[in-house]
Amino acid sequence: MNDEKIKVLAESGQTLDVAVSSKKPDAIWIILGEGIHNAKCKLTPTRNGLAYAGSVLGREIIYERTVEQVRADIAREEHDSFQFRTR
Repeated sequence: MNDEKIKVLAESGQTLDVAVSSKKPDAIWIILGEGIHNAKCKLTPTRNGLAYAGSVLGREIIYERTVEQVRADIAREEHDSFQFRTR
């Protein structure tokens, strides 16, 4: 399982570490909390593409990375996972 964590900003100004369930340029699925007391949230790009925003339990959450930065992160992760060992 992917143990990637990202920092998101809550509307109260608080910074939260959340687990990433799935990451694509058009949406990022995150999980807040642990165990049975967790909540899933879908972050989608804002209109200008400078951040990702979503809502969970009536609260707004923002991930302050651009769509291009997320694409680069995904490409880097894919490149690192396909490294082959040579003899």
